Amino acid sequence: MATLREKYKAFKAWQQQPHQVAPMSDEEHTCTTCGTHFAGNYCPRCGQSARIGRYSAIKAFLLFLDVWGLGNRSMFRTIRDLLFRPGYMIRDYLQGMQMAYFPPFKMFFLLVTLSIVVNSGMNIMGRNYFQEAEQTMDEINQMQFNLINDLTDTAPADSTNANLESFKTGFEESQSAYNSSQINKEVFRLFTSHANIFNLLVLIIVSGPLYLLFYRCPAYPDLRYPELFVALVYSFNMMTIVSIVANFFCINNLMFDYATLLLPLIPLKQLSGYSYWRTLANAVLAVVSIMVYVIMFSAIVSFISLSLSGTSTSL
Repeated sequence: MATLREKYKAFKAWQQQPHQVAPMSDEEHTCTTCGTHFAGNYCPRCGQSARIGRYSAIKAFLLFLDVWGLGNRSMFRTIRDLLFRPGYMIRDYLQGMQMAYFPPFKMFFLLVTLSIVVNSGMNIMGRNYFQEAEQTMDEINQMQFNLINDLTDTAPADSTNANLESFKTGFEESQSAYNSSQINKEVFRLFTSHANIFNLLVLIIVSGPLYLLFYRCPAYPDLRYPELFVALVYSFNMMTIVSIVANFFCINNLMFDYATLLLPLIPLKQLSGYSYWRTLANAVLAVVSIMVYVIMFSAIVSFISLSLSGTSTSL
C-alpha cells in the first residue's frame, strides 16, 4: 500500500512539473546540409538536427506520419500529456511553452478528420457508425410514416364523430414527429459533412459563459478569453483522442459516452485550480445558461414569426 501511495505522489508531482527540455550538448558537429560547424543539438544556420543518421524502420514510419502532420515528436508528447496531465499541459502552453506541444487548432482538424475516418469503417470490426445511425433514423422514419398511413386508413367517416378531434390531434402529432425526424436526419448528414465547423461553433457558444465563470480562477487569475478558448480546443482534442481509441476498438455504450462528456472537467479543474465540485457546478451553470438563451431566442423568433404571419393575414 505504501508503494502505491508513493507512486501516486510521484505521478501527481510529475503532472504539475512543466516539460523539461533536453540539455544542450557540448559535442561538436558538422551539419550535413549546409556544412556549418557547431556545438549543440541543432544547426544554428539551417536548423537540422545533429542526430541525422541512417534510415531505420522507425524513421520511415515517422516520415510517413509526417505527411499527415503527425510525425512531429510534440504530437506524441501532446497526446500523452492531454491524457495524463491535460490542465497542467494547457497551462504550460498558454504561459509560453509552445514549441514543446502540437498546435491546438492543427491538432483539432487532424483529430476530427481521423475520427471521421475511424467512424466510417476504419476500425477493427469494419463498422460504419454513420451508416448505422442513418439506418436507425430510417427505421424510425418508416415507423412514423406507417403510423400516419394507419391513422389515415382509420379516419372517422363522419365529420361529427366525437373521436374526430382526437384523431386530428394524433394525426398532427404523428406528422410533426415524422417531419422532425426527417429534419434530424438532414442535420446529421450536414454535421458529418462539416464536422469541423459544427464542433468549432459549439466551442464558441460554450466558451462565452465558461469564460465568465473561470476568468478569475485561483490558479490562473488573469485568464483571457482567447486563452480559455485554446484550453477548450485542447480539451475537445482530449475527448476526440479517447473517442477515436474507443471507436477503433468498437468500445461504445451509453455509459462510456456520458463519461466521455465529463472528461473536460479534468483539464478545467487542473487549469483553474478549483475543486472538482466547483468546476462541475460552473460547467452545469454554463450549460443551463446556454439552454435558457436558446429557449429565449427560439421564443422570440416564434413570436416574430407569428406576428408577421398575423400581419400578412390581416392585410
